[in-house]
Amino acid sequence: MNDQPKAPPEAWRLQMLKLLQDYPGLSQRQLAASMGVSLGKANYLLRALMEKGLVKLGNFGKNPNKRQYAYILTPAGLKEKTRITLAFLKRKQAEFEAIRKEIESLQGDLESGAAARPNE
Repeated sequence: MNDQPKAPPEAWRLQMLKLLQDYPGLSQRQLAASMGVSLGKANYLLRALMEKGLVKLGNFGKNPNKRQYAYILTPAGLKEKTRITLAFLKRKQAEFEAIRKEIESLQGDLESGAAARPNE
């Protein structure tokens, strides 16, 4: 049996990496709530990121509650977050451009259709 989790989808990885960069002290329960996933799914995602070396577990050194941990992005985690963000941005820009062209085409169809039926 393979105990290593599969790589989570990029959208979830990006969302979790963003949350952990902005709020490293979030608990797994808080991460799950912020992402809109179950606690088990958040744990799975976090373990996968840790096993890939993108996130490490640390604790707040001066905090009297030594059980409080922080999930910290490693340099590899920051690099992966940047890579995923760039890929996501390129994909969305291409989608935007395709939609823009489709809108222009539909507007042209409407304009040419209105010109063909001037009495309506």
